Amino acid sequence: MKFYVSMFFQYLSQYMKTRLEYRTDSLVEIVSDLLYQAVNLTFILVVFGHTQVLSGWSRDEIIFIYGFFLVPYSLFSAFFNIWDFNERYIVKGEMDRILTRPLHSLYQVLLERIEVESLFGVITGFVIMIYAGRSLDLQLHWYDPFIFVVMVIGGMLIYGGILIMLASIGFWSDARTDIMPMVYNIGNYGRYPVDIYNRIIRFILTWVLPFAFVGVYPSAYFLGRTEWYGFAFLTPVMGIVFFMLSVWIWNKGVRRYRGAGN
Repeated sequence: MKFYVSMFFQYLSQYMKTRLEYRTDSLVEIVSDLLYQAVNLTFILVVFGHTQVLSGWSRDEIIFIYGFFLVPYSLFSAFFNIWDFNERYIVKGEMDRILTRPLHSLYQVLLERIEVESLFGVITGFVIMIYAGRSLDLQLHWYDPFIFVVMVIGGMLIYGGILIMLASIGFWSDARTDIMPMVYNIGNYGRYPVDIYNRIIRFILTWVLPFAFVGVYPSAYFLGRTEWYGFAFLTPVMGIVFFMLSVWIWNKGVRRYRGAGN
């Protein structure tokens, strides 16, 4: 474990050196992320410019959900940035290099794709939650910060687990597919209350691609929505289950991998 931790900080150190050589690029990425988040927030405000309540949820509650969603999503974007795994590591043969090293292959791939700039989304998420929380006059207990951390980690592992499963498809098929963008778009539905969707979409967002556990379910706990408490406290469980399942599928794929060639 000590070796793995030390390798994390060594990779992080090399990444920071690289990014400091291209400060303008880093700044552009940060500004782009902030603009993207601002557009999503503006969309919520536009929707509530025409209605005061959406399926029983107020504007400030949905803004709070969006702010919460940004925290685990930003952590996921920073440490599970392997959207291009198939093209870079399978098609171009980089996986051969990875498998010659003494670290677990998944850990190496994740370390190589770290994107620290995405962590600025965590700050944005906190700012949005604080704003919405004050408007809603939310009262926190002393143990709520610990619950918050557990649920954020659970949400990050859910997103990471789903992405790792999708990336693992490359071990069985090196053909380029559009499944990554499709799942990414489905993930956006997790930013809003699931009860605004029909039953099929609600089922998918809860049990098949459980993005609802990244945003709305854990947020419901802090918003005092007692009817969703059962789902809220399932968040860390779902995170562990999906992440462990994804690692198992990855290991199966690695054993099947035969290397790059004609």
